[in-house]
Amino acid sequence: MRIIKHEHACLVVEHEGRKLVIDPGSFTPPLEGIGDVDAIVITHEHADHWTPEQLSGILEGNPDAVIFGPAGVVKAAEGFPVREVAEGDTAQAGTFSLRFFGKDHAVIHSSIPVIDNVGVLVNDTLYYGGDSYTQPGVEVEVLAAPVGAPWLKIGDVIDYVLAVKPKRVFGTHNAPLSPLGENMANARLTWAAEQVGGEFVPLMPGERIEVG
Repeated sequence: MRIIKHEHACLVVEHEGRKLVIDPGSFTPPLEGIGDVDAIVITHEHADHWTPEQLSGILEGNPDAVIFGPAGVVKAAEGFPVREVAEGDTAQAGTFSLRFFGKDHAVIHSSIPVIDNVGVLVNDTLYYGGDSYTQPGVEVEVLAAPVGAPWLKIGDVIDYVLAVKPKRVFGTHNAPLSPLGENMANARLTWAAEQVGGEFVPLMPGERIEVG
């Protein structure tokens, strides 16, 4: 299995010649020409994690791709065939087994309503919590950990990595950071990963992790 990081919070997972797209949002250039997509997972409704244009572009070449998202995404993406998922749900989409965890977006501020958010475990290997620190409570081989957001404090991310105990971790949700800020965050995640016997893998857009 191959995990490819795209800009900001978008990931593409490849397995047995098929693809899963996660959170193709407004900070990610269009995934032009992408094919062999079995499914799209949208963790929550914020525009940096999905846009109508991104979905339309993917579905144009992959009309049978199944879209998964929580209730808030179903409502926000009206007109798209989003299959509602919630904490505890499982699904199979082609070569991808999906397990969903959590229900709430991390708190940004008391003045801003908390929206739906689900994390996803892909093929019992990659876990991505969306905009949350929800712990799946199972062994995680690869963790996609957020490093920059209005709701994020790096100390919370460190605790998240320490709690999940992944074998490998890489940073995502990084568009709000300058290169200097991202390097600082990566250094903290490196330390956290090492404390639990894991490894931090720095990824730039287009770079990948091979699993298995």
